[in-house]
Amino acid sequence: MERRPCDARAVPQRRHNEQAQKEDRMSSWLERQLSSHQAQLAATALFSGITIAGLIYGGQAIRRKVAVEQLKASIPPIGDEYEAQRLTDFGAASTHSSATREDERVAGLARRAQQGDYDEELIREQLTRTASFLTTPRFETLRSSFVIVVGLGGVGSHCASALARSGVSHIRLIDFDQVTLSSLNRHAVATLADVGTPKVQCVRKRLEAVVPWVEWECINEVWREGQGERLLAGWDRGQGRKADYAVDAIDNIDSKVELLKYCHEHDIKVVSSMGAGCKSDPTGVFVGDISMSMEDPLSRMTRRKLKLLGIGGGIPVVYSTEKPGPGKAQLLPLPEEEFAKGKVNELSVLPDFRARILPVLGTMPAIFGYAVANFVILEITGYPHEFRLGKGREKLYDSILSGLQGLEERLARSVGQDPLGLKIPVTKDDVSYLVEEVYRGKSVVSGLPTRLVLTRWRSPKDGFKVDQRWNGQKHSKVQLDELVCMTKEEAKMHEEEVLKGGKPPEGMYDVDVVKLVESRHREERQYRRYR
Repeated sequence: MERRPCDARAVPQRRHNEQAQKEDRMSSWLERQLSSHQAQLAATALFSGITIAGLIYGGQAIRRKVAVEQLKASIPPIGDEYEAQRLTDFGAASTHSSATREDERVAGLARRAQQGDYDEELIREQLTRTASFLTTPRFETLRSSFVIVVGLGGVGSHCASALARSGVSHIRLIDFDQVTLSSLNRHAVATLADVGTPKVQCVRKRLEAVVPWVEWECINEVWREGQGERLLAGWDRGQGRKADYAVDAIDNIDSKVELLKYCHEHDIKVVSSMGAGCKSDPTGVFVGDISMSMEDPLSRMTRRKLKLLGIGGGIPVVYSTEKPGPGKAQLLPLPEEEFAKGKVNELSVLPDFRARILPVLGTMPAIFGYAVANFVILEITGYPHEFRLGKGREKLYDSILSGLQGLEERLARSVGQDPLGLKIPVTKDDVSYLVEEVYRGKSVVSGLPTRLVLTRWRSPKDGFKVDQRWNGQKHSKVQLDELVCMTKEEAKMHEEEVLKGGKPPEGMYDVDVVKLVESRHREERQYRRYR
């Protein structure tokens, strides 16, 4: 049979025909789908959604543009009547503000007074009541003193005012913020004319009209631990004497803790103001060691973080013992949009609340500020005074620690292990932290505050094993978040029923107790990272 040669042009032709057939089939499929009623509805909905979204976003863009243009148009042109100044590095108003003729007159008088051009007899006459109260030697000590005030809100501004009016002649003011309209209900000296100006300059300017001879150092900065050496240096930029006292009037938890820690480590005397928000009872305001403070979320949070840094007391604070109750001011709830921003719990002393929305009765920050200033004056002059000392519960902590040691030894012995020489990874400071801060000095079962001990909450999943990986060393594996606070009677039954008897805590205690323990354990794990 004769073979016919293959036509080279036939192959491309076949491929072209096959591609055309595929396109025809696809076109037919699309026509069938588009002719379907459901497909038509879906397409209509899709295109409608795209169109509506475009209209919405377009409308929003137009409204934003119009709003921006209106805002720009509302700003008066810079000229003789209006002037513009640069913001600080922190976004605050410039430290230089336009001054009235009266401001210029007062500033000129202050400059002359600070250079010695002011009658000393006038100063003594103005301060005669303070001098009579303190007597001459103490009064002269106060006159020559140097105090640093960090934070010039409601508390700090009243404190600075009282110190200056009482005779302190060298004051350093530290605050990054500016006066706002909403702060006028509690600020000591600010007026409407000061809104938008730095607080440090506002306080200095207003008080120069009262005590022109007082010398000021104004630092318009936020407190940072890394800047502590410079911010808390001696007078005259570190060239002069060391501060006699520092005042902590900061309302930010982290900054407050950093400041107190720095002062504690560098032997700088400091007094701290706790929270005046949501407080209304002036008879409940006390000065005492930070370990004594109670009914105060800001104090509890500050105390807890300081304990985790190894500072359990020795810091005097002004605090309120007023208890919350029905009808009293409460922390305002956080708006939903704030939750969307994330890390809500980092914004305040309590979960889900921001410090800046604390309701504040304007009189209470003033009372706190004057209490702080009063304490500083008495301390500097050596005037006889008393304040609430620490709780003095060292013997209690020793007893609780000894009891926990005995418990771990009994548990080890119950599973056939030798407890001789057993050590536990818990210190007396840990006991103080757990009892006072985590469990608020009360039993989780009954709420009783007496005959307290620490005990394990559950039996370990792998049993009570003693770690003996190192020759000559045996220690328990108990962790702080495994411990709970109970009375001795409750702990004895708990040991028999739960730790040795194998009964789960959920089968022995009601739901509220279990939830409370779980909540306290979560808190401990959360703050463990600060250790």
